[in-house]
Amino acid sequence: MWRKEDGRPQGPSEISTGAVNPTMGTGSGKNLPVPTGVSPKAVACVSQGIKIKGEINGSEELFVDGQIEGTITCASSTVTLGPNATVKADVSAREVIVRGRVEGKLTGTERIQVWRSARVQGDMKADRISIEEGAELHGMLEAGKPPVSASERASREGFKKTEANKPKDASKLDDKPASGAAVAGAD
Repeated sequence: MWRKEDGRPQGPSEISTGAVNPTMGTGSGKNLPVPTGVSPKAVACVSQGIKIKGEINGSEELFVDGQIEGTITCASSTVTLGPNATVKADVSAREVIVRGRVEGKLTGTERIQVWRSARVQGDMKADRISIEEGAELHGMLEAGKPPVSASERASREGFKKTEANKPKDASKLDDKPASGAAVAGAD
């Protein structure tokens, strides 16, 4: 290489053949520890400029900043759709964070976060949904746990209906208020 300051070409730099990280070992085929600074649960990434058509399934955290068409399923993880993401897919995860453009159904078992830069066209369903002011949404929202019917509640509690638990017949009801009950207009 030539450097303007001294006017001479620069020779090749020294190249080290030793291990970059001494904790990594020499590569002799033994089980080596994970390099420092890298998590064993590192985030999988679909960066800007990458296009994927198809189905994505996984159990790791996923960051998408490229284009995806199909389905994304990471049931026990977080899926983050970055500001440059263009996704035409149904997304299902424990937590879904949207910062880019999405067309499809979003399902979060715990929560969905929609940032102000997000543009969502599709339905969203989660226990908790947070939406920043300025986000664009077109679709239906369903937040919270679905209501539990009486029969489901009874089966969960091991509760059995008996004669005492059945509702009273309306024809047998007296016009007398229950003891301790307030009656409007009573003196």
